[in-house]
Amino acid sequence: MHIINRGFGASVAWVMAALGAALFAMPASAESTLDAVKKRGQLICGVNGQAPGFSLFNAVKEWQGLDVDLCRAVAAAVLGDAKKVKYVPVTAQQRFQVLEAGEIDVLARNSTVTLQRDAGLKVTYAAINYFDGQAFVVPSKLNVKSLALLGGATICFTRGTTHEANMMNWFRVRKMTVMPLGFDTPDAMFDAFLASRCAAVTQDATALAAALVRRGKTEGYTMLNDIISKEPLGPYVRDNDSAWREVVRWTHYAMLEAEERDITRANVDQERRSADQEVRLFLGVVPGNGKALGLDEDWAYNIVKQVGNYSESYERNLGMGSSLKLGRRINALWNQGGQMYPPPLR
Repeated sequence: MHIINRGFGASVAWVMAALGAALFAMPASAESTLDAVKKRGQLICGVNGQAPGFSLFNAVKEWQGLDVDLCRAVAAAVLGDAKKVKYVPVTAQQRFQVLEAGEIDVLARNSTVTLQRDAGLKVTYAAINYFDGQAFVVPSKLNVKSLALLGGATICFTRGTTHEANMMNWFRVRKMTVMPLGFDTPDAMFDAFLASRCAAVTQDATALAAALVRRGKTEGYTMLNDIISKEPLGPYVRDNDSAWREVVRWTHYAMLEAEERDITRANVDQERRSADQEVRLFLGVVPGNGKALGLDEDWAYNIVKQVGNYSESYERNLGMGSSLKLGRRINALWNQGGQMYPPPLR
């Protein structure tokens, strides 16, 4: 009995020593992005910077665009101030590596959500804030009416995007070939296209329209009717940081919820006095949502008051209040024929 006890005691001592060594060797848990942003007092947002309608440093030295507004909304939710954002332009090739490395807090760069990005990289998407599709623009003088007539042609694209693979697959399935010509930035791609180095240029349809408007080239160029892909665009965050992902996700949903309830920058203060309990919960008069997200209860109120609802953001950046004049179509709310559908904020 004495020998058994001694053996058992020795075993316990060995196990405890091993556990202690293992625990000592484990790295301290990384600080969450939410805590880091709060401590820093500033959100660092990776953006395109060359995409009118999504993110652009305009002529009056201000950032504007749908993705810029999402960043501003996240800052309003987390820090109470939509102005506390640092915008970092990143290329299509480097964007996910920059996010993985922790150099930015969120990537809001009109980035397509795909399986291999979401599951294969060390990043994950938080929401889809715009639905688009890949299109092609050609000089009108070529009299090209459909994509099938571009067989054998040189087509410009931006490296690091889904566009090359989509394009090559479309022509391959039809037993046709094209000559892809890649560039590191959209501006370099369009410079080459306008210099007649390629017969066509391909990108998401909205980005193509925005680039033509920005360059004053709406005359003399035609967007083909062929849309060859689904391009659901949205912000990305790092893996294994669910609290931060939820903050970014529900920030987008809050903007949709405000539109659905017709709560705007102009009337949000009045709506806080609403008798509707769900509106009061949404705007933080009744507590609960903020605590669930690790935010102040007025997080959604700050978003709407300082940035606006989704419709307000869309209209000034892509819609009738912008130079693009794009209708909502698929990006309308679910009850208006579109696919934008906010889950219940409760």
